[in-house]
Amino acid sequence: MTVTSAELVTGEAVALDLRPARLASRASALLLDLAIMFAVVSTLMQAVQFVVLVADEAVAVGLSIVVTVGTFVGYPAISETLTRGKSVGKMALGLRVVAVDGGVVRFRQALMRALTGFVEFLMFMGAPALICSLFNREGRRLGDLFAGTLVIQDRTAATAALPPPAMMPPHLAPWAAALELSQISDDLALSARQYLLRYWELLPDVRVSMGASLLQRFLPLLSPPPPPGNPPELLLTAVLAERRTREERRLAARKARRVDHLRRTGQHIPTEQPSHIRPYLPPTTAYLPVFPPPAPYPAAPGHHPTPPPGYAPGPYPAAPPPPGHDPAKSYAPSSGPQPTPPARPPLR
Repeated sequence: MTVTSAELVTGEAVALDLRPARLASRASALLLDLAIMFAVVSTLMQAVQFVVLVADEAVAVGLSIVVTVGTFVGYPAISETLTRGKSVGKMALGLRVVAVDGGVVRFRQALMRALTGFVEFLMFMGAPALICSLFNREGRRLGDLFAGTLVIQDRTAATAALPPPAMMPPHLAPWAAALELSQISDDLALSARQYLLRYWELLPDVRVSMGASLLQRFLPLLSPPPPPGNPPELLLTAVLAERRTREERRLAARKARRVDHLRRTGQHIPTEQPSHIRPYLPPTTAYLPVFPPPAPYPAAPGHHPTPPPGYAPGPYPAAPPPPGHDPAKSYAPSSGPQPTPPARPPLR
């Protein structure tokens, strides 16, 4: 089987890439759709009861049949056609109806599934659908077999069992460093990358066969040949990682030459990211200013702090006399007449 990049991204590979839906998820989606359909039928039946008051009873019976069949057949057929294989229940559970070749489900296929489902679930209480799904490898019921359809998992859980596809396996790094990669085209590298990205979504047999097919397309273009004993996914990962590393080196060298040319010619060297659009980073304690601890508050009035141990009150030393002071001269005020201060001018 030859695998191309188009086959990995178009509808032709949907049946190979995605796992068939499990019985439990399909049953949960069916219960949700049945609850919606019964709610619609009960609402419309209330309207039919008013028709009986003004019309013949046969008209009411005919309308009841039309409402029942139209709801249980029209709802899944129209919803799966308009939403490309989904109903409300399938949307909630992450399921999708596709053709067996991986294409989009058509109206005739959705109508055949709905008509068969009316018989399976409403007339036989789902027994034919359960038995057929248990004995079918892909879990297809009678409606899927008659319409040529398949219910698949449209959403798959992300897995972290392997590193990203472009991470170099350590034991293959010396071999990858000596590879000649000039003959590997971008389409071939894209095919390998998409295969590695969907590695854990593929079925085990498809995973092995697709990896071997891709490796056979890489082997004539690789020199020296890969070391034996390594699975295809590891070899493809090493090739893509080395290819990315060389591309990063080439871009870094081109950038260095451009910056050197701008520096020699005196031109402005653009930065990686303008300062006005840099993301905001919250401040950390490493960049906060450090303030000294506050001084102690003065003692409140009337507060007498306890003196420290060993403190004893003693005579305080006298203050030194001012310059020109004669201790023998008396500075007492004389009893003679004192000078009269100048009179103040009268107020006007």
